[in-house]
Amino acid sequence: MIGDVFLIALYAALGAAGAGLLGAVALRALRKRSVAASLAVVAAVTVAAMLAGTLLVSWAMFLSDHDLWVVTMVCAMATVVSLVVALLLGRSVVKGSRELAEATRALGDDGSFTPPAAAPTAELAELSRQLAATSAKLAASRERERTLEASRRELVAWISHDLRTPLAGLQAMTEALEDGMVDDPRDYHARIRAEVGRMSAMVSDLFELSRIHAGVLALSPARMSVYDLVGDAIAGVDALAQEHGVQLVGDGVEPLPVEVDGREMSRVLANLLVNAIRRTPADGTVAVSARREADRVVLSVTDGCGGIPPEDLPRVFDTGWRGTHARTPPAGAGLGLAIVRGIVEAHQGRAAVHNVPGGCRFEVHLPAAV
Repeated sequence: MIGDVFLIALYAALGAAGAGLLGAVALRALRKRSVAASLAVVAAVTVAAMLAGTLLVSWAMFLSDHDLWVVTMVCAMATVVSLVVALLLGRSVVKGSRELAEATRALGDDGSFTPPAAAPTAELAELSRQLAATSAKLAASRERERTLEASRRELVAWISHDLRTPLAGLQAMTEALEDGMVDDPRDYHARIRAEVGRMSAMVSDLFELSRIHAGVLALSPARMSVYDLVGDAIAGVDALAQEHGVQLVGDGVEPLPVEVDGREMSRVLANLLVNAIRRTPADGTVAVSARREADRVVLSVTDGCGGIPPEDLPRVFDTGWRGTHARTPPAGAGLGLAIVRGIVEAHQGRAAVHNVPGGCRFEVHLPAAV
């Protein structure tokens, strides 16, 4: 009995192996053809393996011709049904693949991707979702690139204007000094020094901004008190505030610990305070405060500029942006607030601005020291 079972298994294995070998050869020959043809081969191999094994076992068992014909007919019907199902499935997969390929081609042409309505398989559906996510990322990237390019062009135009004006003045003053047409050269020397200082500050800002954008801004964080940072910043701009008749108020500063680069954060506060002083009318007030909010320390500088138009608020920290009332010197090249945002974000914080009655408030959110 065991010998018969072994013999039957052997004949069935030989028949299946032969059909499988022929199927492998057919699949290799059709590897560059449609998936529908491969599915048809797989279905045919499955039925052929069963039929070959059955015929060999029937031959070995000496079945009657009638029984052999019945078995063959059953296998033939199974073959037809299997091929039809395989071809229908293959056609569906091919159609879904073509629709996905057409949608992907549109992604390469104009950057848009509209996924097919329905995918025939889970794998194609997942691929469609991934392509849709990639399309969204590419669209966002292109939008950022367009924004940066527009900002760069605007910045280049403003920098060119802001450099051309003092350079023309310097050229005129040096020519006047050379020709001996100046009664008091010391006045021209002072004006030349002021213009050179302003251009040097502009170049310094450009260098700082380029380091921020390149991601090479080296920070040396240390634990310090916000109270000391604000006190030093106020002392540094006190003379400018007196010159403009603006009062500086720093009563709302709590002695909160933060871990920051003192030099870079002092530059942030200095930029915010200088902007606030220049935008606040005489006899106005610039207030500085610091408070704790959950795991953040919030530094704020409130001025009396009268407010920023709501449509301009999202652009305040963009490179090269300047308000309509800040288009002329000594407003600078519109780099100060972009530098503020870059330094703050390098400290894992964020910069924000919103209008308040009579002016606007710039806020710097920093992680609180543990």
